[in-house]
Amino acid sequence: MTKLLVLALLLPSAAALAQAANPPPNPLPRPELTEVWSPVPPKVTPGATIGQPPSDAILLFDGKDLSGWESVKGGPAPWTVRDGALLIPPKSGAIQTREKFGDVQLHVEWMVPMLPPDRKGQDRGNSGIFLQGLYEVQVLDTLDNPTYVNGQAGSIYKQYAPLVNAQRPAPQWQSYDIVYMAPRFYGDGSLAEPARMTIFLNGVLVQNNVPLRGPTEYRGIPLYKAHGDGPIQLQDHNNPVQYRNIWLRKL
Repeated sequence: MTKLLVLALLLPSAAALAQAANPPPNPLPRPELTEVWSPVPPKVTPGATIGQPPSDAILLFDGKDLSGWESVKGGPAPWTVRDGALLIPPKSGAIQTREKFGDVQLHVEWMVPMLPPDRKGQDRGNSGIFLQGLYEVQVLDTLDNPTYVNGQAGSIYKQYAPLVNAQRPAPQWQSYDIVYMAPRFYGDGSLAEPARMTIFLNGVLVQNNVPLRGPTEYRGIPLYKAHGDGPIQLQDHNNPVQYRNIWLRKL
């Protein structure tokens, strides 16, 4: 009897055997194991009002002068500064920043004046903003002005129509906030990653991280060619468009 009792005490119970066959799940790790404390992101003070540059922005046009700009033909920028805005003299040509950029967050405000009703389609306040001097975001009064949709305001010209038409009536100021990621190329010049854009028009998302097919082309199919950083360019399309409050952040 004593031997049987000792043997029973030494043998595992049925409950113990079941627990060994189906062990309970491991307890969750301590929350501290998934907390990251460094490096601490730098502080950036936002602008005092919506659309004003944050503390780490590069001011491309502050309403005073064009010292950071030049004509795409060479020489000083021929546009006019009046009442804190850039005005495009007729047939003066495009201008571009002297500095070159890659990935950026870009803020631009633009205004098309009140134009007569016979100004229609692509002749109604036409201009454009070129990233790296190659990739155009369209500027145009298309609130109630039908045109091809991949050429209206908010479009990436001839590539993507905007998700919505978020324009204000002219002659109110419009704003673009653009997140631009430059294309990447392999050492042999072939494309590794296309350029991408996210665009807000007047605070409304109109392009959502879209891959660009190549540099902007008026005619034909866009094709990538390897390039480095490039300027921010503003187009002269013989239309009386104005610009103000232009700044960017390098990404």
